[in-house]
Amino acid sequence: MSEAPVLSLRDLHRTYRSGDRLLHVLDGVELDLDAGEIVGLVGPSGSGKSSLLHAAGLLERPTSGRVIVEGRDCTDLSEAQRTRMRLSAIGFVYQAHHLSPEFTAAENVMLPQLMAGRTPAAARERATALLAELGLADRTEHQPAQLSGGEQQRVAVARALANRPRILLADEPTGNLDPDTSASVFDSLRRVVRGQGTAALIATHNLELAGRMDRILTLRQGRIVPA
Repeated sequence: MSEAPVLSLRDLHRTYRSGDRLLHVLDGVELDLDAGEIVGLVGPSGSGKSSLLHAAGLLERPTSGRVIVEGRDCTDLSEAQRTRMRLSAIGFVYQAHHLSPEFTAAENVMLPQLMAGRTPAAARERATALLAELGLADRTEHQPAQLSGGEQQRVAVARALANRPRILLADEPTGNLDPDTSASVFDSLRRVVRGQGTAALIATHNLELAGRMDRILTLRQGRIVPA
């Protein structure tokens, strides 16, 4: 018997009101994400990629439909329960790194671990090891302003993976980087994700990058359509 998907979206709808109009951003999305696979999410601007990631990551509630994480239907969870689920099971990487500028790289990676209850010593050990795995062994005590764009994004990846989430959701994680740096950061992300057995759903406009993933999902007019 095969393992159940770590993430399932079932008949997912998301509607926003804009003045007197209703905007149907997600229109019955169906999606399964299996442990250890890296999936690209592509589609034109405005197709609903960010809304899909926000719903899948329990950051926004869908208008209707179900979000199932590790077999648990999260649709009707309280905000406190959703927060705990995000902290334990889901990691996020965005186009902008959103690192805390006053903290070092290691401290940024420690933060989600401390929030999850890990001791400072254990959090620092994990942060140091993860940053080294991402090629930043000599940059752990640098603040974000002292790092290059590619280095900042690697720290963001390390922070997202610090609590060993089952799911990584990334929204244009290399969108602000030049092609060579983008490829290098993606290679680092892929290597660590594979090593941890994390499932990753990565929204990108970079079709070359998407082509290096296990499979590609195309979102158009709020629906997953055949490639």
